Amino acid sequence: MKNDGELHTLTGAYALHALTPAEHEVFTAHLADCPSCRQEVAEFSATAARMAAAAALPPPARMKEEVLYGIDSVRQLPPLLPPAAKQLTFGAVLRRKAVPLALAASLAAAAALGGVSVWQDQRTDEARQQAEASERRLQDLTAVMAAPDARTVHGRTTGGATTSVVSSKLQNRAVFIGTGLTDPGEGRTYQLWFDDHGTMRPAGLLTHEGATLMQGGLRGASGVGLTVEPAGGSARPTSRPLMLLALPA
Repeated sequence: MKNDGELHTLTGAYALHALTPAEHEVFTAHLADCPSCRQEVAEFSATAARMAAAAALPPPARMKEEVLYGIDSVRQLPPLLPPAAKQLTFGAVLRRKAVPLALAASLAAAAALGGVSVWQDQRTDEARQQAEASERRLQDLTAVMAAPDARTVHGRTTGGATTSVVSSKLQNRAVFIGTGLTDPGEGRTYQLWFDDHGTMRPAGLLTHEGATLMQGGLRGASGVGLTVEPAGGSARPTSRPLMLLALPA
């Protein structure tokens, strides 16, 4: 088990999903009570999202044509032979021929990769939009978890998964953190709920472990629940809660 000082060094690995399950569980609990680590995780995750959105620029359209045109006009270096050698060996001739052939083959491969570059270029805007959306979500998570009035409650599901809820009345939002959730099954999904003093209000579907910003405002809620619902979610819970945590008054 790592001590508190070592836990502070795990922010980058956590953002890149590189922790072991045991480390992830311990660090997730630590994250709920450590504003500096939450800030670092948000910054690391945003940087990773930007890097994932980066795309190489395709070569100029006429580059292939110009290189192919100039191949025969470029003098190749002669093979290195002893001074006494009077004639090129058969192997040397092959080596001289191999240079332009290898270059032509490389250009052919580049032309094939050019198709991939075009496809990547077409996906660049989509990737950038996804990265920007991810960064906005991270900013929203950070705003709640780093709020001066943030309060955290911890619990476990009936299946043994660890859960935490960080809430901020100033932000009027809440963040759910889950670790160890098993696959809900084919055609099923986890769904979050705000408990408005006995009335369950949908608060979003849970699509991954870690921190998730709950949908909807916090005001009026006395607790947070988690159920398994049909794919797409339900307007009202259709199963018994796996977890029901009371929010701080």
